[in-house]
Amino acid sequence: MIRVFVFAFSALLAGCFSQQPAPAVDRSTTPRASAAPLSGPGYYTVKRGDTLYRIAMENGQDYRDIATWNNIANPGSIKEGQILRVIPPVSVEASPGVQATPVAVGGVVEARPLDAPATTVQPGGLKTEPRVGKEPYSDEAYARLNRPGESQPLAPAEPRMENKPEQNVVASAPVSAPDDVPWIWPSAGKVVAPYSESGNKGLDFGGKSGDPVIAAGEGKVVYAGAGLRGYGELVIIKHNAAFLSAYAHNRKILVKEGQQVSRGQKIAEMGNTDSDSVKLHFEIRKQGKPVDPAQYLPKR
Repeated sequence: MIRVFVFAFSALLAGCFSQQPAPAVDRSTTPRASAAPLSGPGYYTVKRGDTLYRIAMENGQDYRDIATWNNIANPGSIKEGQILRVIPPVSVEASPGVQATPVAVGGVVEARPLDAPATTVQPGGLKTEPRVGKEPYSDEAYARLNRPGESQPLAPAEPRMENKPEQNVVASAPVSAPDDVPWIWPSAGKVVAPYSESGNKGLDFGGKSGDPVIAAGEGKVVYAGAGLRGYGELVIIKHNAAFLSAYAHNRKILVKEGQQVSRGQKIAEMGNTDSDSVKLHFEIRKQGKPVDPAQYLPKR
């Protein structure tokens, strides 16, 4: 009998030790949702042959700003398929519709003897003693004050200033500058090729090599160089949030990037760089899109 019991107990122990451990769930291979790439308005996907300079001009921006917004150290290092931010990042200083509501103070429980005069609890938990009225002394007044159940009249309540919540000041979004550029003609030469939506994106002025090219409006030079194919030696001026002007095929550039120029200032000399003839190709771009300069320049 004892042997049977020992055998059964040994079999039970063996079964317990041979039991397989509970399976562990490996969560390391659980797929995670990846962030979708940025796209849509305000972003541009780099295409074959694009340069940062051309992307900037076609979006009405300074190429250095686009480089800063996208952490680009070398303007020539962009790659096909790369997504670039081409509008300034929005800085939200205050969120519309969010208001700070003060927390209401609950009632205050006051402990006092039953025969003690009641105190008045003002909003915010401030306690004040009862106000006492004043009147001239007389026998009648003295007798009335000493009658049981009589009390003196209360003094008129003082006017109380209401604490009105301050209005939230919400930082408004930057507003684009108005179309107020006082344009002038960039060259005294004759227009040899008009604007065309399907072809020429500006006006072409004839002349001889070395003729002055002047700024058609006040602004900041955001590009000066020969990095845009088809434009030769090029100057681009940013006038405000809406308008750029471009001056192409110059023989010599007389201004530098970042320089402020005044309307009528000589910025280059006419030439034929990247062109088969001496001319000035002049463009006005609104929000980066070419428009007909003749619609903005004064009548000659």
